[in-house]
Amino acid sequence: MADEAFSIDKRPLRDLLRQVEDGRAQLPEFQRGWVWPHPNITSLLASISLSYPVGTVMLLQAGGDVRFKCRPIEGATPPDRTEPDTLVLDGQQRLTSLYQSLKLGEPVVTQDLRKHRVSGWFYVDMLAAVDETADREEAIRFLPADRVVRNFRSEVVEDYTTPEREYAAHLFPLSSVFDYDDWETGFEDYWEDDRSKRKLWKAFYSAFVKPFDRYHVPVIELGKATPRQAVCQVFEKVNTGGVTLTVFELLTATFAADEFDLRRHWEEQCKAAWNAPGYRILKDVSNTDFLQAVTLLATAERRNVAAARGEDAERLPRIGCKRKDMLALSLDEYRRFAPAVVTGFKAAAKFLHQQYLFDTKFLPYGTQLIPLAAVFALVGVDAQSAGAQQKIARWYWCGVFGELYGGSTETRFSQDLPDVAEWVRGSATEPRTVTAAQFAPARLLTLRTRNSAAYKGIYALLLKAGAVDWRTGEKAEVTGYFDESIDIHHIFPKAWCLNAGYAPAMFNSIVNKTPLTARTNRVIGGAAPSEYLVRLAKSAETGADVVAEHIRSHLGDPELMEADDFDGFFAARKAALLGRISAEMGKVIVDDAPGASEAPISLDEADDTDDL
Repeated sequence: MADEAFSIDKRPLRDLLRQVEDGRAQLPEFQRGWVWPHPNITSLLASISLSYPVGTVMLLQAGGDVRFKCRPIEGATPPDRTEPDTLVLDGQQRLTSLYQSLKLGEPVVTQDLRKHRVSGWFYVDMLAAVDETADREEAIRFLPADRVVRNFRSEVVEDYTTPEREYAAHLFPLSSVFDYDDWETGFEDYWEDDRSKRKLWKAFYSAFVKPFDRYHVPVIELGKATPRQAVCQVFEKVNTGGVTLTVFELLTATFAADEFDLRRHWEEQCKAAWNAPGYRILKDVSNTDFLQAVTLLATAERRNVAAARGEDAERLPRIGCKRKDMLALSLDEYRRFAPAVVTGFKAAAKFLHQQYLFDTKFLPYGTQLIPLAAVFALVGVDAQSAGAQQKIARWYWCGVFGELYGGSTETRFSQDLPDVAEWVRGSATEPRTVTAAQFAPARLLTLRTRNSAAYKGIYALLLKAGAVDWRTGEKAEVTGYFDESIDIHHIFPKAWCLNAGYAPAMFNSIVNKTPLTARTNRVIGGAAPSEYLVRLAKSAETGADVVAEHIRSHLGDPELMEADDFDGFFAARKAALLGRISAEMGKVIVDDAPGASEAPISLDEADDTDDL
């Protein structure tokens, strides 16, 4: 932001509160509610009475191109349809606390330190306020809304329900600090112009009342031309103690200025579209994910329009979905592209089902759903052919096994959308994600828990290969694979491997694991494969040849298992898994790594199974 984009000055507290009262200063809708407890307000009031600084207020001039739905500061009741001159970006808690305690003329509804709701009035003990040795905060009291103090037996111990009782107790109501004449007159009349009381009032006025009347607040005011991205960034910088303001919240406030409820549209029109059980793979899609997909389409259209006008390639708008891109999204763009994105996410769910991914538990990358949905939204019916589906699948698995979506991914999203869309529509140029993806065979030896995308991807490929449970022969997919009774277990049991002298770093790797039911795993136990295969056939009431076919569906070699040949089995299954990965990525993978017993041992022996 340029220097001239904001001004810095000092304004009388009295004037700022008057602007709050008549609605010239309001809050943008994205500001959260007022939450200060009354001890914080007491501290604030004490600081002002001592002319101590209480921080800067930051305002935004209203009426610029960036419009926000706004609301009055809590307690203020300006006339209907009052348009604000400024919006409060920083200082909401302080201005609200001061307005309610000094100007509202009603009990302040706030909290105690335990966050229990309380209401009451702020008073100051005049005698304590003029005592230079007294703590100013202790001089300020918060009295109940009925101005009656009771003990734990509900007996009245103090009563300030009339001005006369206030005068007698020397308790000054802070709600009169800017309009004290009547109270001062009543106080002097009550004490019948007692000289000592007039002297007390003068001392109290000088020590406490006058500082409020003369207090100036430092104000930074941002100009009307401040862009939305700057408003968001400034708000977060000055609200470091609060909850981060999301893009969704800021756009919600912006769109609300045009009477569009973004939150309601997201909940009722978008998210609700995939509430059916068949779309449970989408259950973790967030409102920000959705906005990113919409923004990808909007920025792609801007680029296409500029290209059609003949703009130089280097000056074309970029495709993107970073924070600043989302904040530049217009309501018209959102309205136009949101329905297509809803359809895109549903198409993405169907596609993932075809790749044997049914639930978020084994979804390799939730982030990859964003460009996937955007591609389906942009390409539309062109994505329905077998050839198009094969291309999208190859791009998808290259992203998974290339492990390309684990960090900051917005730049890759911006490449994916045009690359994949053009590829599907006939371009000979492979997407950059496809060309960049590499899978090292040695990576199989380090995949031991389902925390990694490649680990989850391999189990989807096993399902795709037709994996069935070894004992029952049931397919481990939609109806059973994600049930609690099915999990990932060792093929050569841990106990057997340890007794045979194999390193956990090897037998805990994905090469020696597969999805099985809990009952099948109990039959396996900690025995050698040659032993448990016999038990499996007996438990399944079938022949060894049938169990062998079930094992082959997991890309395992039953003959090597019957021989308890861990090294041979490990090498064969590793090669089979690499073959599947190679086929999905459309890339040749050459394995020149050492065999199981010769492989280097990692100190990381993490494991996510509970086998024997």
